[in-house]
Amino acid sequence: MEVLGRPAAGSKDRGILIHELVLHQWHEYRYLVLLAAVLLGLVVILYFDWRLRKERSTSSSTASTPECRTSVEAGWLDEKPKSTAPAESEDERSERREPYENGAVQLPKVFVRPRSGPKRVTGSIVDKRPKSESSVTGKIQPLVFFSSLTGTTERCAQSLLGELQESFKDYSSTIIEPQIHDLSYIDYDDFYVTPPKSHKTDEPVQYFYLLLLPSYNIDTALDNFLAHLQETHHDFRIDTAPLSGLAGYSVFGFGDGEEWSTEAEGFCSQAVEVDKWMAKLTGRKRAYPMGLGDVKSDSQRRLGEWRDGVVKVLLDIAAHGGLGEGVAGSGDAVESEEEDADEVVKLGTTPKTGAGRLAKRGRPQKTSRVDDLEDLGGKASLQSGDDISSQSRSPLPIDFTTSSLASTTPHIPKAMVPASSPTHASLTKQGYTIIGSHSGVKICRWTKSALRGRGSCYKFSFYGIKSHLCMETTPSLSCSNKCVFCWRHGTNPTGTTWRWQVDPPEMIFEGAKEGHYKKIKMMRGVPGVRAERFQEAMKIRHCALSLVGEPIFYPHINEFVAMLHKERISSFLVCNAQHPDQLAALKPVTQLYVSIDASNAESLRKIDRPLHRDYWQRFLRCLDILREKRFRMRTVFRLTLVKGFNIDEEVEGYADLVARGLPCFVEIKGVTYCGTSSSAGAGLTMQNVPFYDEITSFVEALNAALERRGLEYGIAAEHAHSCCVLIASKRFYVEEKWHTLIDYEKFFERLESGIDFSPEDYMGPPTPTWATWGQGGFDPADERVDRKGKPKIEKVR
Repeated sequence: MEVLGRPAAGSKDRGILIHELVLHQWHEYRYLVLLAAVLLGLVVILYFDWRLRKERSTSSSTASTPECRTSVEAGWLDEKPKSTAPAESEDERSERREPYENGAVQLPKVFVRPRSGPKRVTGSIVDKRPKSESSVTGKIQPLVFFSSLTGTTERCAQSLLGELQESFKDYSSTIIEPQIHDLSYIDYDDFYVTPPKSHKTDEPVQYFYLLLLPSYNIDTALDNFLAHLQETHHDFRIDTAPLSGLAGYSVFGFGDGEEWSTEAEGFCSQAVEVDKWMAKLTGRKRAYPMGLGDVKSDSQRRLGEWRDGVVKVLLDIAAHGGLGEGVAGSGDAVESEEEDADEVVKLGTTPKTGAGRLAKRGRPQKTSRVDDLEDLGGKASLQSGDDISSQSRSPLPIDFTTSSLASTTPHIPKAMVPASSPTHASLTKQGYTIIGSHSGVKICRWTKSALRGRGSCYKFSFYGIKSHLCMETTPSLSCSNKCVFCWRHGTNPTGTTWRWQVDPPEMIFEGAKEGHYKKIKMMRGVPGVRAERFQEAMKIRHCALSLVGEPIFYPHINEFVAMLHKERISSFLVCNAQHPDQLAALKPVTQLYVSIDASNAESLRKIDRPLHRDYWQRFLRCLDILREKRFRMRTVFRLTLVKGFNIDEEVEGYADLVARGLPCFVEIKGVTYCGTSSSAGAGLTMQNVPFYDEITSFVEALNAALERRGLEYGIAAEHAHSCCVLIASKRFYVEEKWHTLIDYEKFFERLESGIDFSPEDYMGPPTPTWATWGQGGFDPADERVDRKGKPKIEKVR
C-alpha cells in the first residue's frame, strides 16, 4: 500500500530501468541521428541558397541597364519589368505612360542585396592622387644642393651644374636653368618643409632636387640637415609628405670604399639616410636611383653615369609631364623595408644619422684616426680602449623642443673636434689652439696691435680693458646658429643639444692659459712690439668668452668662470640668445653680452640662420632673463649691423627689444667682411658692410626712438676704428659724466664677499674724454698707422 505523497518502493527501480533503456538506445543509434541532423542542415542551407539565387537572377535583368545601375549599387530598385512586345506607336506609348505620369500607379521598390565578390571594373582607371603629385604642370626648375667641408663635393657640384646647364640649353621652354645651393648657407624651412614658391606668378614651376653629399663621422652642417628632415617627418603639425609637390629628387653620395667597402658597413651612410628621409617627405618621388661613388677610385665615373640618367629623367618628365607609374625609377614601386618600417633605435647606438651611426644597418663600429669620408676616408672617432665612462662628467642635457623621442636613447659620447678631422685642421689654420675635444683659444689682431702700441679694441675705450691683457677663448666650439657674417665660414661644429664628451673645466682653463701664453711668446720677435707691454701680456687680466661657438653651451660654464674669478681674471661672456635655460642658470660674470642681430623673427632667421625651430621664442625669453639680471651684473645688447639684412626700417623694432630687456649698455657695430667664397655663398659681400657714418646715423635714430619711449639712455662712447658706438643707461651717468669703465678690483671684492651687489657697485672712473661721443675713441697714448705701418692722421667728426 502506498502512502499519500510518497511513491511505492518499486517506482524508483522503474525510473532507473527507463533511464538505462534510453541511454542504451542512444548509444546504439547515435551515429544515425547525427548523420540525419547534418543532412537536414545541408538541405536547409541549399534551400535558402536556391531562394537567394532566384531572387538575384530576377533582379539582375532590371539592374543591367545603365539607367538603373546607380540605384542598384545603392541597394534600392524601382521594379520595371523589361517588355519584349513589338514596337508600339507614339499614341500607344503616350497612352501607356499616362498612368505613371499622373501618379495613379506606384510600383513597389525591391531591396537588392549588395553584390559580393570582386567589383567589375569598366572604363579607364581614375587617378585619385592630387594633380601636383600625379603630373608636372608648367616648367621644371632643377636645384643642385651640396654639402662640403674640404671643397671636393663643392667642385663636383659646380661641375654638375655646368653640365646640366649645357644639357638643357635647348629646352628652355620646359626646363629652367639649374641653380646651386650650399646646404650650410640656406634656410631649411625655405626648401625642405614645403617646396619653394615660384617667383613667376604667370607660370607654375615645379622643382627637381639633386643632392650631392659626402659622409663624415664628425659633426657638420649635414648632421643638422638630417635632423631637420627627420623632425619634419615626425612633426604632427606638418603633412607626412610635405615635399610631394616636387617633380622628383635624386641623391648622389661620396664615400670611402677602402674603409667601409659596402653600404651595410657605412659606405656613403649619410647620403643613404638623406635618400631615405627624402623618400618619406616627397611621397616616394625618387626620380632616379641613388648614386654612390668612391672618392679614391670611381667617383667621377659614377657621377657621370648618374648625371646622364638624371638628364634623361628630367627630359622625360618635361616631355610626358610626370614620373610615370610602375616603371623603374618612378618612386612608386615598393620602397626598401627600411623606409616602410617604423623607426627602431637599438640600445647603445646613437639615433643621429651619418657615419658611425646607422643602427638599422647593423654596421660595426670601426676605429681609426681619420674622420673625413670625403677625402681621407671615414672612420670612427672613438679609439679602441677608450674609457667611455670617463668621457662625461654629468648627464647630458636634452632639448625636448627639437629632439625626437628617439634622441633620448643613451649613446656613446664622442669628441666634438677630433684631432684628425678637417674641422680641427681648418680651425688650427685660422690660428686656433684646440684644447681637449671641444675648446679653443686664439689671440686677435687687437692683441697684436696693442703689443706694438697701435691701439686697443673698443673694450679699452668703453670699459678700460687693454687688449694685450685679454685672453680670447671658448669652452665650446659648437654653435646653434649659422650666421651669415660668421668669421669661421661654417667650419665649426653646430648643434642644438650637447651630445659630445665633456672635458673637465680644469683642463680647459689650464689649456687656455697655456695656449694663450704660447701665442703671446710668438710675438716677441715681431718688429715694433713694446717690451713693457710684452711683459704685461704674460699675466692675463681679462677673458673674453666669445670666439667661435657658444660658451654658455658648455655644461660646466659656471665652474669655468669661477676659475677665472679665482685668479682675478674678469669675465666677458657673449651668448647668442638661443639657450635660455643655461642663461638663467648662469652665475654672475663681469659683463654679460647677448647678440641682438635682428629686430624681428623673419630678419633674425635670415641673418643668424638658427637651428632651433622655436628660435624667436628662445630669443625673447633670453631678453626677459637679461632684464631680471640687470641689477646683479652688467648686461649688454650687441647689435651687429649688416646692410641689406638688419638695418633698414628696423630702428623701432630694436628700440622695442631694448625696452623689453632694459640692458645696461647697447653696443652697435658694423659687420666685418671676411672676403671668402663661403661668405659670398651666404649672400654677404663688401656691399653689406656699412660705413661708419651709416653706423652713427643708425645710433642717433635708435637713441631718439628710446627717448620717445621714455627710456633713460644716451650715447656714451665710440670707437671709430672698430666702427662701434656705445649707448648706455643713465644709471651710469653720474655728475654730468659717463662712467662706463669698470673697477675690476671692486668687482672681485664684492664677488669674494658673498654679498649681493649691483653693477653700480663696481662702476669705474669717468669715461676718458677721448673715448666719449664725438671724439673718435682712439687712445692718444698709442699711434694709429695705415696698412703699411705709416702714421695715420685721425679724422675726428
